[in-house]
Amino acid sequence: MPKVGMEPVRRKALVDAALKTIGHHGSLTVTMSEIAREAGVSPALAHHYFGSKDRLLIETIRSLLRQLRADAVGALGRAQTPRERVSAVIRLSFNADQFDPQVVAAWLAFYSEAQRSEEVRRLLALYARRLHSNLMSGLGPLCGAEDAGRIADGAAAMIDGLYIRQSLKAAPLSIDASVALVEDYVTGQLQALTAETIAPHPTLSPQAGRGCPKGG
Repeated sequence: MPKVGMEPVRRKALVDAALKTIGHHGSLTVTMSEIAREAGVSPALAHHYFGSKDRLLIETIRSLLRQLRADAVGALGRAQTPRERVSAVIRLSFNADQFDPQVVAAWLAFYSEAQRSEEVRRLLALYARRLHSNLMSGLGPLCGAEDAGRIADGAAAMIDGLYIRQSLKAAPLSIDASVALVEDYVTGQLQALTAETIAPHPTLSPQAGRGCPKGG
């Protein structure tokens, strides 16, 4: 029988082992026995805590989402301006734990599973909504809602795309390079909006086109 008080420790060990094993294999075809071996426990104990591999995989995704949420709360709490909030969200999306090659591989495996599992799809949609909301918390005060939403969608798409690119081990990008790409996109979009506000496209004056000027 498991020792009293050991369940949270062993559950976390199994979740960590699942993430590592899935990342190593690059797919969800791993077995409960492989995960249990990585965690240093018996398969029977793994089944005792989670019931099935599917439930363990769902808990692994939830664990990633909880960590992302905790990181976001801390990062946004330290930001002092709207633009700093945007930068905080971009930076935390590429922190060392989340951008580790094995974690990236696990994320991609989960996205593949979302094509078959409604519960996995729901959890990944939750992640997408949170990312968009966090970006909007900074972009909203900087520009109108429509433009903020468009820039947030673009930044989120770049973040997801950089995770896919990171999985191409032949040409990975560093954390700093990935952050810089998304920052450049956001800065360029905001500067373009400012330029349009200051210098809008010229329009014809009411007098334009009413014949040639004197002497013409």
